[in-house]
Amino acid sequence: MPKIRFHKLAAIAVLIGFAAWMGTGEFSSVGSAADKSVTTDKSLTTDKQADAGKPEAAKPNKAEPKAAPRTVAVVTPPRKTYARAIRISGLTEADKRAVLATRVAGVIEKLPVKQGDRVKTGDLVLMLAAEEKISNVENARQLLVQRKAELDAAERLAKTGNLPKLQLDTARSNLTQAQSQLDTAQAELDRNEVKAPFDGVIDRIPVELGSSVMQGGEVATVLKLDPVIARGEISERDLRYVKIGNQADVRLVNDQKVTGTVRYISRDASAQTRTFCVEVAIPNADGSIPAGMTAEITLSAEPTNAAMLPRSVVTLGDKGDLGIRAVGKDDKVAFFPIDLVDDTPHGLVLGGIPEDARIIVAGQELVKEGDLVKPVEADQATINKLIGEATAGTQ
Repeated sequence: MPKIRFHKLAAIAVLIGFAAWMGTGEFSSVGSAADKSVTTDKSLTTDKQADAGKPEAAKPNKAEPKAAPRTVAVVTPPRKTYARAIRISGLTEADKRAVLATRVAGVIEKLPVKQGDRVKTGDLVLMLAAEEKISNVENARQLLVQRKAELDAAERLAKTGNLPKLQLDTARSNLTQAQSQLDTAQAELDRNEVKAPFDGVIDRIPVELGSSVMQGGEVATVLKLDPVIARGEISERDLRYVKIGNQADVRLVNDQKVTGTVRYISRDASAQTRTFCVEVAIPNADGSIPAGMTAEITLSAEPTNAAMLPRSVVTLGDKGDLGIRAVGKDDKVAFFPIDLVDDTPHGLVLGGIPEDARIIVAGQELVKEGDLVKPVEADQATINKLIGEATAGTQ
């Protein structure tokens, strides 16, 4: 009994001790300490990564050095009064053109002209056979002579009182009727004749002597070539510079150069091209300039103040318009739209540029409006080279 009780007491004591040990939690002190260390390390690592992801505190920027202004070559060109030249393409035309036709049907009896002949107003070009009509004219003319004689006799008798007034009136009526018959017969005969309506040149005769033609059939074409007309189309932009009476130079396709005068400017634009027809009258007494020849028309408008510059100075602005870049008094770049006055082998004649503008002739494509630049006066050799290149480009 005592042994059994001792063992029971010992077991109870061990159980109580184990329970006390479990209550203290020291059984996991080693593992827990390791886990805490790992957890702490991970926390530090995560904090470092978070700190690394965050932007660093803004540091004061150091002053960056400004770029030096770009050097450009400029020139102030001399001004001069130039005659504005407007060049357009065109064709020569006859001043007048008439296609002659018969008014009645018949057989050609007379054809006194041939192609290329010069004719005057009223000259006979063609006559149809008209024996019957000629006879009618002769009969009407003889009747008229007779009626005139009868009237003269009636008037003498009336003065002496030997002729009633009624018979005198009848004689006068007969004379009027005879005159009307002659006029009608002559008009019928004239219908068989074709005459020149104006001074000109016979350009075409599509019929032969003895051939038959229908009423209204074409028998000849007459051209008036003095003056000959150079006709072209001018743009609506240039219309304001041209006036009737202005001088114009015309270069024909055969390199013949002539001078004329603007005689007509249309006031109604073409619906397709928005251009206006211009006619230049050119003296052509010898008929050496034919109709239908290609021509370049140079219209000379009122003179304007402008400067001659090489083609290379022209550039495009921000809005796509043509112009030049220049340097102002504050050494900043400015853009000026140009007015093309003339295009010569030596360069462009440009208007619309301020007189004191320093035009950039080298480096204008590397700068833009508002840029601060360092302008350097271009030497004459540079300008001559630029103009020389422009001239070579037109040859």
